[in-house]
Amino acid sequence: MTISIKTVLHPVTDLAKAKAVYAALLGVEPQTDSSYYVGFEAGGQHIGLVPGGGPQGMTSPVAYWHVPDIEAKVAEMTAAGATVREAAHEVGAGRLVATVTDPDGNVLGLIQDR
Repeated sequence: MTISIKTVLHPVTDLAKAKAVYAALLGVEPQTDSSYYVGFEAGGQHIGLVPGGGPQGMTSPVAYWHVPDIEAKVAEMTAAGATVREAAHEVGAGRLVATVTDPDGNVLGLIQDR
């Protein structure tokens, strides 16, 4: 499996306004549309809008790398100098997510689908 970025989440302050802007940009309506998350699928990418940065406290967009083994990748990255920000946990439908920060504080997201 090739590791690639397929998901980018954006914190937003006004979900309705952001939804309209991203729908215009992407040319599609949201696939997931709730008060806590709006998700679009376009061109093989998933673009998510997270009101107020969500429980993870996002302050800027986070790119999520899809990996075959999230625990192994977190261990490999921390051994190389990354710091765990959000430990791997399930978010539904067998999907695991985690975030780490690089030495400069940039947030890197990881996703594993089981």
